Amino acid sequence: MEKIKVVLADDHVVVRNGIKNLLENEGKVTVVGEASNGEEALFAVEKLKPDLLIIDIRMPVMNGLEATKILSKKAGPTRTLILSMHDDEDYILQSIESGASGYLLKDTSKDEFLKAINTIHQGGKYFSGDISQVLVNSYLNVRDRKIIQPMGSVKHYDITKREKQILKMIAEGIGNKEIAQQLGKSIRTIETHRFNIMKKLKVNNVVELLKKIEEEPGLKDHIENA
Repeated sequence: MEKIKVVLADDHVVVRNGIKNLLENEGKVTVVGEASNGEEALFAVEKLKPDLLIIDIRMPVMNGLEATKILSKKAGPTRTLILSMHDDEDYILQSIESGASGYLLKDTSKDEFLKAINTIHQGGKYFSGDISQVLVNSYLNVRDRKIIQPMGSVKHYDITKREKQILKMIAEGIGNKEIAQQLGKSIRTIETHRFNIMKKLKVNNVVELLKKIEEEPGLKDHIENA
C-alpha cells in the first residue's frame, strides 16, 4: 500500500520531530519534507509534491494561513491540514477561508490525528469536535443575521464573537496586557485581533475606534451583547 506523503511545517523542531515519529510509527505515512515557516513550506510542497501539508498557524516570515491561501490557489494535488494550539473562532474561520481541508488542535489524540489525515487524503474535510462546534455556531449566527436583518435597518458588523469581546474591553479602557491576561491569550494574539477589528471597522487608531462606537448606536449595542 502506497504511503501518504506529508510535509510538516512548524517553527519548533521538537514539535516536528514528535509529529514525525508519531506518524511514521504507524506505517501509513511518510514525512518527505519539513519546514520552519510558510515560505519554506511552499518551497517544499513545490519541490516534493506531497499529498498533505500539515502546518501550524503562528510562524515567522510567513504564517500558516498565508501559506495555505497561496497553496489553495494552485492546481496541485497537495491539501492542507492546520495543526494549531489556537481554538479561537477567528483562526478557525480564517483557515477555512484560506482553503484548508481540516483543522486540529495540537492536543488531539493520535487516533483522531490519523483519522483526519486519512479523511483529507481521501478527498474529505476534517474538523475536530470542538472546532466543528465553532463552525456550527458561526453558521447559526450568519443564518440568524440573514433572517433578522431584512426586518429592520440594523447595520451588519462583520466581527466575530471573540472580536466583539475584545472590542467591548477596549471600549471600557482595558489595555492589551490586561485583555490578554483576562482571556488567557498572548499579547501578540490580542494585537492581531485589534488590527483585524480596526480593519473591519475602517478605522486607523483607537481614538477613531472609540469615536465610531459612540457615533454608531448599532455598533455599541452589538458589542454590549458580547
